[in-house]
This record gives sequence, C-alpha cells and structure tokens, in this order.
Amino acid sequence: MNSKTISLVAIFAALTIALNVLSPIKIPAPYAPFLIYQIWEIPIVASFLLFGPQVGVGIAIINTLILLAVFPGALPTGPFYNLAAVLGMLLGVYIALRLVQRISLLRSEIGVVVSVTGFGVLLRVGVMTLVNWLFLPYPPPVGYSLAQGPVIAVLPLIGVFNFTLALYTVPLGHFLAKVAELSTRIVAWSRGFVEKGSRSS
Repeated sequence: MNSKTISLVAIFAALTIALNVLSPIKIPAPYAPFLIYQIWEIPIVASFLLFGPQVGVGIAIINTLILLAVFPGALPTGPFYNLAAVLGMLLGVYIALRLVQRISLLRSEIGVVVSVTGFGVLLRVGVMTLVNWLFLPYPPPVGYSLAQGPVIAVLPLIGVFNFTLALYTVPLGHFLAKVAELSTRIVAWSRGFVEKGSRSS
C-alpha cells in the first residue's frame, strides 16, 4: 500500500468508529425498538469496495473491538452479532462482484449497484437468521434465554431490520467509494471485477 492508500484506510476506519460511537443518528426501528438503525457500516462497505476484503474486514473487526470496550449495548456479546451481520453482507457483495465478472449484463453502473445490494441484503438476512436462531436461546451474555417459540416469532422482525439496513448501507457505501475513487484518482479494488470481465467477454 502506498501512503495515499494507507491514509484513506485510516480515514475510513476512524470514520466508522466515530459514526458508531459519537453519531447522534441512532433510530430505533418502529416495529422493534430494540433494533437500531445507524450509518456506521457505510464506510466499511466503501473500504471493502475500494481496498478489498482484507481492509474491509479488518475495519469491521477493529470496530467490533472498540464496541466491546466502549458501547457493547444491551448484550455484552452484541458487537459479535453486529460483526456477523457485516461479514455476511460483505460476503454477499463479494459474491455479487464475482457474478458481475462473469455476466456482461451486470457490468453497467446500475447493474453493479443492484447486484452488490441484492446479494448483500440476501446474505446478511440469511446469516443473521441463522445466527439469531442458534444463539438467542442461550443465557446471557451469549443470548437472551429465549424459548424456541419467541425466537421463531422475533426472527421475521430481525430479518426485516437486516433487509432494510443493508438496503441503504450497500448503495451508500458504493456511492462513497465512487466519490473517494474519483476525488483521489485511486483505482478501486472492485473495479477490477468489471474490467476483467469486460476483457474476457
């Protein structure tokens, strides 16, 4: 990494932590007030698209460690739930980029945004449905000691939350990455999938 890239990575990491810990934008979901809409995941998606999985996942892990120390939430292990959600979403973005590389119809700007958003949403909802189903029945600090019936009842609400959160997080992350790419003239890691696909078709 050159000095410009290192500086950008540091900026995105700091922005993620600042938005998580200091931002007043914390909106309880009206259908489930224990779930909070925030915007701190947007820089993680942007860094993933700009610099690749190592940087994106690394920033997500750093953010988790900060949360564990400063603001774990109602459940001490809550930041690990957040991390699972973010990693699931990033996996969906990665799978979408692989498809963009193989399918020429997806290589337009709109095609890329729709693809990464769709798969980001799908994987996040799927991963978190499984994670919550497995761990919510455990006693604190892992879960909430919920019986199987209440867990099944709450899973659709959590699914809606993860669906809607990823629905704005991924496209806004893509937009932020695009702005950073144009303003700094770096070549985004994600662009390689589109360009490789174009050359091979």
